[in-house]
Amino acid sequence: MASARPPHPDAREDSAAVTVAAAIREKISRALSPLHVELEDDSARHAGHVGARTGGETHFDLLVVASAFAGLTRVARQRMVYAALAEELAGPVHALALRALTPAEAEAAGIRLKQS
Repeated sequence: MASARPPHPDAREDSAAVTVAAAIREKISRALSPLHVELEDDSARHAGHVGARTGGETHFDLLVVASAFAGLTRVARQRMVYAALAEELAGPVHALALRALTPAEAEAAGIRLKQS
């Protein structure tokens, strides 16, 4: 019989109460110190599709504005975000539409920054 896996070091006793969206926001904030984050659960639009679950939290649109992205390519920025969200992307999140911008790019796009 296989032994039980020990809890992950970042696991919380109340982890069942933490939503996927809350985990995403927390991990992005911790990893990137963003100036602005917009996260939308887009799961309802994908109901009945592969990867969709009852209750949602499987498909997200994420906008992150962070100075940490300065000088990086789009792919490098995405890799930073994916690394921060590795656990979610390996499990509950089926799809993530991502925009990763610098503050200057966000300003040029007319995005009003609000502290995350």
